[in-house]
Amino acid sequence: MTGNTDVVVVGGGYAGVMAANRLTQRDDVTVTLINPRPTFVERIRLHQLVGGSHDAVVDYREVLAERVRLVVDTVTRIDAAERSVTLATGGTVGYDYLIYAVGSGSADPRVPGAAEFAYPIASLEEAQRLRPVVDAAPATAAVTVVGAGPTGIETAAELAEEGRTVTLVCGEVLGPYLHPRGRRSVAKRLAKLGVTVLDGPGATVTAVSRDAVQLSGGRELPSTVTIWTAGFGVPDLAGRSGLSTDALGRLLTDETLTSVDDARIVAAGDSAAPSGLPFRMSCQAAGPLGAHAADTVLSRIAGEQPAPIELGFAGQCISLGRRAGIFQFAHRNDTAMRLYLGGRPGAKLKEFVCWGTVKQLADEARKPGSLSWAWSKDDKRQQLLQAKRGQAPATAEPAA
Repeated sequence: MTGNTDVVVVGGGYAGVMAANRLTQRDDVTVTLINPRPTFVERIRLHQLVGGSHDAVVDYREVLAERVRLVVDTVTRIDAAERSVTLATGGTVGYDYLIYAVGSGSADPRVPGAAEFAYPIASLEEAQRLRPVVDAAPATAAVTVVGAGPTGIETAAELAEEGRTVTLVCGEVLGPYLHPRGRRSVAKRLAKLGVTVLDGPGATVTAVSRDAVQLSGGRELPSTVTIWTAGFGVPDLAGRSGLSTDALGRLLTDETLTSVDDARIVAAGDSAAPSGLPFRMSCQAAGPLGAHAADTVLSRIAGEQPAPIELGFAGQCISLGRRAGIFQFAHRNDTAMRLYLGGRPGAKLKEFVCWGTVKQLADEARKPGSLSWAWSKDDKRQQLLQAKRGQAPATAEPAA
């Protein structure tokens, strides 16, 4: 390949920014990042935006390499045959390689009334919409948070610490990822904050109305403000563009993160499904996946065979208000272990993780190629991959 290589990165979250920055290792690569917003969103702080302790945004100048061209627009279609993307404003941008890093957002709740009367907070705009609603509600108003993953727990704790009357509706289990020891620690902290935790049989939401939440056990909870944090979905851009996806809509790739349909399209972050076995949606995975996606593109530009992704996890970090938190340690294959760090040290570690994630992007902008990460000897994943071999479609080779 001669001359400059144009790489377009679709999506400016943790994975997209990491990928765009890392691509600047080569002077003959022109990088364009397309994102709907002019600012970087610290998604892991959106619960703080709702609670009023942080605005959850960072100027792109702080995290994006100077050589990366930022286009504030939305990609509506990818034309793989023409190697171009169509923008919402009507223009098109051509590419030699494309990194698909559109991230994730709120899933369709599929519960009667939830879309009309509950407030999701998976995106900046959703959290910004909710903030004045919470502020306008009387201090004693009933607030119901649906969903007991990290976002639900963090939102419930944040609002309870502000003096709100909060009920956390978990479905079956509080913090499904957590080890039972870590779960008990979280439950204790939530109780101290005054959060009513509903879990087990009968604690699944079946309907939402303007001022109440209906549970599967037949109970009705009065709810002035209902916040929906149960589940994530991904944009349907890949599917609409005729590319192969998994059932959720993530782009299907091989283990190098290359699309099974087109070797010039590489996926990163929450919207990637390598071998149909996606990693847990998290900023912990997004950074390394973004870096690896860039490495795959750089390998192809250099005429080299890209390496398969290897990724190890450290655990899950959850804030429990501003004064407490928990870091649930995990094996590298992303299963929780008995060890956890709670209380004020947990809060400090969570804040360090939030700060460090942004610093990681800024470091990669200044010194592309600097990020390294833990690898995993995930025997379970290897067994699943072996079982899939011979079934998955072969990855296309790039056309000249």
